[in-house]
Amino acid sequence: MLDDEEDISVIAEAGSVDEAVTRARSTPPDVAVVDVQLPDGSGVDLCRTLRDLGIRCLVLTAFDDEEALVGAIMAGASGYLLKQVRGQDVVTAVREVAAGRSLLDPATTARVLDRMRNPAPVGLTDQEQRVLELIGEGLTNRQIGERLFLAEKTVKNYVTSVLAKLGMERRTQAAAWVAKRGRTR
Repeated sequence: MLDDEEDISVIAEAGSVDEAVTRARSTPPDVAVVDVQLPDGSGVDLCRTLRDLGIRCLVLTAFDDEEALVGAIMAGASGYLLKQVRGQDVVTAVREVAAGRSLLDPATTARVLDRMRNPAPVGLTDQEQRVLELIGEGLTNRQIGERLFLAEKTVKNYVTSVLAKLGMERRTQAAAWVAKRGRTR
């Protein structure tokens, strides 16, 4: 799709972080289109490396994840789109990022802004807030650990801390609290 555009040239493709960095160093593109999850590492970390090389980064991912959006922005990504967008939207996004402008997925951005407008309970760390939100989604400690890349025991410790800070005894109470209040962040 990008190759069909007269003003856009695809100069390289890569299937891993290492391959992308090697190719970007040898033939630096104006814009790199990156996925959040790559077989050998994080697309967010790749964005940080590419930014340090002076390359603009557009994240194109299937993951509708606020954490990934914020992480990508903090790593220097100029754009963030979900793969469900139309092909022409990707072409437009590449042009916008190449021109030095930013482009973010509207729905994901709206959720991030909502979290900022409705902050979490005072006293919870960012990680505790993430754990609380995932409790609200009905995830088990093991599932939370997989999602946040934490050991199950570490998640258990976070759950204990969250419950104590909220004055609750059971995770079902926390899940009900999240459901009633909405997003925790």
